[in-house]
Amino acid sequence: MHSPDGPERAAQRAQWRPHAAGFLAVVALIFALAGCANNAKPEDMANGAYAAPGTPRDFITRAGDLVYFSTDSSELSVESQQTLMNQARWLQQYQEHPITIEGHADERGTREYNIALGAKRAQAVRNFLVQQGINPARIRTASFGKERPVAVCNDISCWSQNRRAQTVVNGRDARS
Repeated sequence: MHSPDGPERAAQRAQWRPHAAGFLAVVALIFALAGCANNAKPEDMANGAYAAPGTPRDFITRAGDLVYFSTDSSELSVESQQTLMNQARWLQQYQEHPITIEGHADERGTREYNIALGAKRAQAVRNFLVQQGINPARIRTASFGKERPVAVCNDISCWSQNRRAQTVVNGRDARS
């Protein structure tokens, strides 16, 4: 075969063809690996590193699901209000999810007192979210008092973890 550019040019092209094929293979591999880097890995999902947008895990990761209270109080701290602002933004973005706000107390005090205190804490969170524009029909409250501690010991470090309100994202349209 005779090349219009002459035999020297044809020889140069023939010399570069294997290199071009290798280069294209490397570029294809880079694109394939880049595409995989954005996919969630099973181990990431297992340890909680990945949260699909609009899921309960996404709510916990992006907004935070817990606010804490002082002893015998249902007053929202500045830090709690910031967490609740994040919750309100998330709930406004994903309006299809109803929520349950669970009020909790530490182990000190009677069962009845702690049930009432947990109810006040859940109500304080509910009121704050409603003030931020969350439809009250989406919000259910429950009080567990001292019945569901996250930390069990006779020390302030445990008590402070149990004085909380936890916002739980329910399944879509799972209102009860």
